[in-house]
Amino acid sequence: MALLVAALVKAALLWLILRTPAPGPLDRRAKALRRLLYLAVAYTLVLWYPIALLPDAVDAASQLALWTAIDVLYLLVIRWRSRMLRAAAGAMFAVELVGMADELLDELDFPELGSGDIVELGLMLGGVAATIITVVGQRRDGRWSRGTQAAGWLWVGVYALVIPLNVLLGRIFSGNLAMLVALDAVGLVGIVWIAATARELPAEGGPADLPPERRRVIRVAVAAVAVLPIIALIHPERTPHLTYTGWSMDCYDRPSFGDLKPAERDAAFLCRARSTDGGVSPMFPDNLSDQEILAYGRALCRTKDRDEQEAILTRAGSARPAWGADQWDLVYVCPEIVGATHPELLRSTAEAEAANAAYFAEENAKCRDPWPRTKGVVQATAKYFLFADGDPGYLVHDPEDEAAAEQAMDKVYDDSTLIGVAGGAVLIGHVEDIADLCLTVKAFRTPPPQRTAGWDQVNEVSIVSRGGQLTVPEMGEGGDVGAGAPMPNLAIAGKGRYRLRVYVRVDDAGEEQHLVVVFPGASRKRLKLKP
Repeated sequence: MALLVAALVKAALLWLILRTPAPGPLDRRAKALRRLLYLAVAYTLVLWYPIALLPDAVDAASQLALWTAIDVLYLLVIRWRSRMLRAAAGAMFAVELVGMADELLDELDFPELGSGDIVELGLMLGGVAATIITVVGQRRDGRWSRGTQAAGWLWVGVYALVIPLNVLLGRIFSGNLAMLVALDAVGLVGIVWIAATARELPAEGGPADLPPERRRVIRVAVAAVAVLPIIALIHPERTPHLTYTGWSMDCYDRPSFGDLKPAERDAAFLCRARSTDGGVSPMFPDNLSDQEILAYGRALCRTKDRDEQEAILTRAGSARPAWGADQWDLVYVCPEIVGATHPELLRSTAEAEAANAAYFAEENAKCRDPWPRTKGVVQATAKYFLFADGDPGYLVHDPEDEAAAEQAMDKVYDDSTLIGVAGGAVLIGHVEDIADLCLTVKAFRTPPPQRTAGWDQVNEVSIVSRGGQLTVPEMGEGGDVGAGAPMPNLAIAGKGRYRLRVYVRVDDAGEEQHLVVVFPGASRKRLKLKP
């Protein structure tokens, strides 16, 4: 819709730009001004493309030379009817040209005339002031119509909107196609004003207008010269169309499939396909268009193994074809295929949270308190989830003592009991090769009975709480490790030293159960109560 509206607006503005010049005699200066103004129009519409192939300094120098000549002729041709107004116009034109000269120095890597946002803003406002005073001069002159003056004031209004947005919000329009198209159309307003200024230069009372047939032929010829090069610049569909890149701000979010509308899912896949998170190479190279990446993504969905994925990514020019593509990325382009084997990937955030909560509740319900009749001051029973073959065990620690946790991790394999002790942290290992275990924690004010019967291992160590807390890590948001239910603070007596007793057993079904008992105690001995 934005493209259609912009096309209509551009067509209307181009019609205004391509109107034939008004007839009438012109002196030498006015003729030169008209030609230079039409050159500025042609530069903006067509000539910018071949000049863009040259070094940027050439573009900046040509712009400076063109507008220096135009501004000088403005001072000589416009009937200002006031020396003060002409002097003010000269000052504003000078500021405008200083801004162009500053840009040229920057392109040539020479020291600039000024630096900092204040100087840049001042030069930009000088350019706006030059436009304003030119429109005022046109009004006092009397040769230019109200439509031409209105175009000039409208161009000033465009400046008034663009400058604060550019200074305060920077690249706010980056990646917004509709906004970029709208700004491109609005940019033609200034060209309409320049073309109208050139067209209405002759003095009043000139000779009769050209015949309608001749004017029509001239207008068609000018339109062809101006429009055909633009049409030639339209690239075919195979040219990369890059809507999203790995640096787009929207790509930092990773919304769930179920949270996205159908029209948003392709964009989510493009974000992942071009992502450079962690400094890794993107899945696809930057020279592929959105359409090509989406086609390759759907082809990856239909592969049967990693070898087929590697072949497709190699053909696409990927820098990491051996990595393949993950199902949680491909779900955005082929939910019907991925969802058949991984229905959990189709969930929304709310559905995923509800499913996780139900799963944790079910797993926690499988664990039973091994001392149901011995109530602690605080206690809890839950499933503790571990990485299979990856986690040595779980911590009972003072969260404020991070260094102790790392030391305990290093000491867990120093003893056959698989209990690492370091100040305010105790790391308790698991005896079976499992991914989770049932854990019960209890805190008492006095030492409870040992009750070692029915347990495979019972050990007692010392732990200190410097911050008044001792607890077991819980499952974090989006995490895979931790207790499946809230764990209490076991340091019921506040800061100080405690004794920590660990009971471990594996039942006939192969389920591992742990009981952790904590109570105040000054002893620093390590006791092996069983076996």
